[in-house]
Amino acid sequence: NKEIMVEQDYSFLCPHCGVQLSARLEASGAERQQFVQDCEVCCRPIQIEVWFEGEDIVRFSADAGE
Repeated sequence: NKEIMVEQDYSFLCPHCGVQLSARLEASGAERQQFVQDCEVCCRPIQIEVWFEGEDIVRFSADAGE
């Protein structure tokens, strides 16, 4: 029984400079994922938090990292 990971791209705005970005998210069975991604334009860190129900994203936040 192999688990199938579902990848999807999720668009959001950089909390620093407002440019539209995309994050590749994997529904890996975890209900919540947290990671930092740097903005491709202003290079500042973005704290990303994602909540899943199964393969569906039920909440997404992208906040300015400290």
